[in-house]
Amino acid sequence: MAATPRADHVGSLLRSAQLLRAREQHAAGQLDDEALRVEEDVAILEALRRQRDVGLEVFTDGEFRRGSWVTDMAEAVEGFVPQSRTVEWMGPGGGPEPSTSQVVGARLRRRRRLTEHESAFLLAHTPGRAKVTLPAPSNFYVVGWKEGVTDRAYADRSEMLADVVAILRQEVEALISEGVTYIQLDAPYYTSFIDARERQRLQSAGVDLERGLAEVVAADDACLAGLGGPNLTLALHICRGNSRSRWLGEGAYDPIAERLLGMKSVDAFLLEYDAPRAGGFEPLRFLAPGKTAVLGLVTTKEPRLESRDQLARRIEEASRYVPPERLALSPQCGFASVAAGNLLSEDDQWRKLELVVETARWIWGS
Repeated sequence: MAATPRADHVGSLLRSAQLLRAREQHAAGQLDDEALRVEEDVAILEALRRQRDVGLEVFTDGEFRRGSWVTDMAEAVEGFVPQSRTVEWMGPGGGPEPSTSQVVGARLRRRRRLTEHESAFLLAHTPGRAKVTLPAPSNFYVVGWKEGVTDRAYADRSEMLADVVAILRQEVEALISEGVTYIQLDAPYYTSFIDARERQRLQSAGVDLERGLAEVVAADDACLAGLGGPNLTLALHICRGNSRSRWLGEGAYDPIAERLLGMKSVDAFLLEYDAPRAGGFEPLRFLAPGKTAVLGLVTTKEPRLESRDQLARRIEEASRYVPPERLALSPQCGFASVAAGNLLSEDDQWRKLELVVETARWIWGS
């Protein structure tokens, strides 16, 4: 395992107005693929420069080539259909709307690599370690299954999940062979095993919660099992949903912590902790030996800037359960899990990332 950086970030960054316009023009047929690619390249180079300038050591492309954090999967894999379950967002402008993820309607077969069109450019231009994010298999167990659609292709969620694991593991292996040294699985739908409303929804769909939790943890673990190495960080990011500063679920990690934080193949867990809806730090006592908890204490959902002293106090509180040398700091989620982005400015974003770096240096040293 490569050392997990003390100052980390989840991955997605706010798109510039110019890049958002270019994507709109491309969707309307007014801009061809190559012209959009040029706009993306320019935006990514600027994002890499800004990440370097604020002092980050791990660099992403901001997910600028994606419509949302999860869209690479349906674009690269045959078998998804443009139907989705409705999700109930909380927060500013909350309410029901379709998820950006698609459901499985046929046997899943990889058409192409998910991220090769992203990773090659990132590796060629990053000024430090490159991080690439992927959707975790666990997401599809929850939102990829739709009665009357998916069950025409798969006998049950377990059979479907096995194909998802195989496809995503191939992608992880390919990224490692390319030289990517930080790979992160994003897993917001563990919320479904935490939030009371979501737990009830799963139970109503016939899911045994304990068995289902064990199955999705095993799937995420299997995606990474045996792939670790001395210069590689394999991470799992857990949040409660993130779209236009809204969230999907609430509740502490207690119902999932013992099973989840004991996962063997993950080096670092990036954990949402920016608001009371995430609960306290007590579940960190289940963190397996040798693993790092990256505390998502800086919110990406609003422009308010946290204070360094406040962050230090919270890290000190967390150190009651995990030694400081196994802790790190980050925002709780990305700044733009969907292309439209959260309700703050690019200047707000860079101030927050600079605060993460400054606080990490203050607490742990350079």
